[in-house]
Amino acid sequence: MSDPTTLAYVFWHWRREDIAANEYEDRQRRFHAALTAAPSEGFEGSHSFGLSGAPWANRGHEAYEDWYLVRDSSALDPLNAAAISASRKEPHDSAAEFAAGGVAGLYTLRLGRTLPAAQHARWFSKPDGMRYDELWALLGPKLKRHGAALWMRFMVLGPSPEFCLQSTGPLELPAGLSGPEIALRSVV
Repeated sequence: MSDPTTLAYVFWHWRREDIAANEYEDRQRRFHAALTAAPSEGFEGSHSFGLSGAPWANRGHEAYEDWYLVRDSSALDPLNAAAISASRKEPHDSAAEFAAGGVAGLYTLRLGRTLPAAQHARWFSKPDGMRYDELWALLGPKLKRHGAALWMRFMVLGPSPEFCLQSTGPLELPAGLSGPEIALRSVV
């Protein structure tokens, strides 16, 4: 069975320095719970990770990475409207009040299945001269063996490298590919 999710809106955000991490995370959980309780059309679920070391998120310092999974791009407008309306408005505004900043991107699932329980992410770019079909052939068997997921930046929208390889355990990139490995801590 194939994964119905084809697209993810990924939002990196970080808390204000005067706000305790547990209070910030509690507000994030309330917001994600409100989205789940009253989902928009095409919304497939969400999860959030705590992380550090991503240069595009809070200059590599402590940050959060939210994955909002949607069926396709037609679900983005309803998700955007739903996030700030009805039963989701107060939890959204409450969470946003404690944020110091954020950046976002769109990613499409290229290989594997979504991993809400991912614990590792490898961010990398395709080497110059390598074709996409060569990259799929190189990574496909590794992903299948390890139950990993490969996400690709969609329409060059986002501040991160082109690819995110998520896994539940450490996963080395094949020779010729390199990028930061970032440990993920599940928040939602």
